[in-house]
Amino acid sequence: MVAPELVKAAQAGDRDALITLLREIEAHVYRTAYYILGSEQDAMDASQEALIRIYTKIGSYEEKALFKTWVQRIVTNICIDKFRKMKPTVSIDEHEMVFAASQNVEEEMLTGYLAKDIREAIDKLPAHHRSVVVLRYLQDFSYHEIAESLNLPLNTVKSYLFRARQQLQTLLQDYQKGGVRG
Repeated sequence: MVAPELVKAAQAGDRDALITLLREIEAHVYRTAYYILGSEQDAMDASQEALIRIYTKIGSYEEKALFKTWVQRIVTNICIDKFRKMKPTVSIDEHEMVFAASQNVEEEMLTGYLAKDIREAIDKLPAHHRSVVVLRYLQDFSYHEIAESLNLPLNTVKSYLFRARQQLQTLLQDYQKGGVRG
């Protein structure tokens, strides 16, 4: 992750260090936003907002928490706020399929459908469950880091993950059975 010396230099007012720091975390911030929001444009907006907030609030970062945890809390909170404000939309891109020049198109299609099913199932989770799933399974955060990032008790994180896994299992089983989506 990010070198602690870089964070300290950015906090001390070193503009070059701050810009380097933001560049180092930019992809991580975007990836988190994309997994939570599910849209490139929304993720770009949220990550830009998060980077601006980090830029302006770097002085308030205290070393009580890991820097990545502090960043994650900012990104996740912005995404949850955006998610609450979003209205359901349909993306035309989702409905277009482009076949790669590959020997095993059937396998690629099945893998693509499974990934799409998982993405859709995650999208159907309540925001608080989606956040813990994204942090745990897509960002590889520990339970403690998730608790710290979302400012939740550890047992609440465990409970959310347990319930989210149950919901995902049910949704994915429904998809396999040809259940209704949407």
